[in-house]
Amino acid sequence: MLTKEQFQERIQDGLRLLDGATGSNLQKLGMPRGCCTEQWILEHPEALVTLQRQYAEAGSQILYAPTFQAQPVALEKVGLADQTEKINEQLVALTRSVSENCLVAGNLTTLATFTDSFDEEKFDFLVENYRRQIRGLIDGGADILAAETLMYPLEAEAILTAVELEGAGAAMYTFTMQPDGSLFSGREAGPILQELEDAGAAAVGFNCVAADMMTPYLVSKLRRYVKGPLVCKPNAGVPVIGDDNVVRYPMEPAEFATIMSQCIQNGATLLGGCCGTDPRFIAALRDLS
Repeated sequence: MLTKEQFQERIQDGLRLLDGATGSNLQKLGMPRGCCTEQWILEHPEALVTLQRQYAEAGSQILYAPTFQAQPVALEKVGLADQTEKINEQLVALTRSVSENCLVAGNLTTLATFTDSFDEEKFDFLVENYRRQIRGLIDGGADILAAETLMYPLEAEAILTAVELEGAGAAMYTFTMQPDGSLFSGREAGPILQELEDAGAAAVGFNCVAADMMTPYLVSKLRRYVKGPLVCKPNAGVPVIGDDNVVRYPMEPAEFATIMSQCIQNGATLLGGCCGTDPRFIAALRDLS
């Protein structure tokens, strides 16, 4: 894995484009709703390779391995908890096969779905789950770790601890948050990101926030606290649920890029897309430079 210093040096040399959404695009390629994404990908690797190759061609310089919920507590639902390390290793290797020119990020996320509280009593539970996943990501050859859609500071602290215990390298941390810069737990995000940065995070920021005219303001507010690389990975607007109960995102790539250009001006460093985005959105970001 890259060290924090090596990763930030790559950013200074021009690294700035992440990828976009994975799950919704895989559904367009045949993945059923409600299945275990990681299991389905291992059974249908060509779908992921097709999607991530499109991202690489669009300009993504960092591809997120599809390990979003490949923690033992999630994999236990499909009887695969004992294969946690192996599954993470295989999925990182699959993304690695897409492009020699892209960095591979081992992806981790919130465990809010699997625990009824976030207090100190849950800390060891969180750390152990993340440690097993990180072990597999390292064995698979991930260049960096990307913890995203975090909701609670304790999750980030648990991942930070797991990273240290497993001897991992560079790690990014992004929270989903309100447009005013507060976490869904009620705490202000800026000081939390500052603490993570001080504790050794290679980059911090947000994802899964609706891209709108408030997004550049959010970047500006967070930049007051964050001195290093700031991640900006929003959704393609506010989701709309249709009569068919399918969630759709209304924003087109050009509008998305216009908002993101303002985010760059306000201090965003690493740019990508979350829900509702696809390779066209990354291509629109590439054309900003």
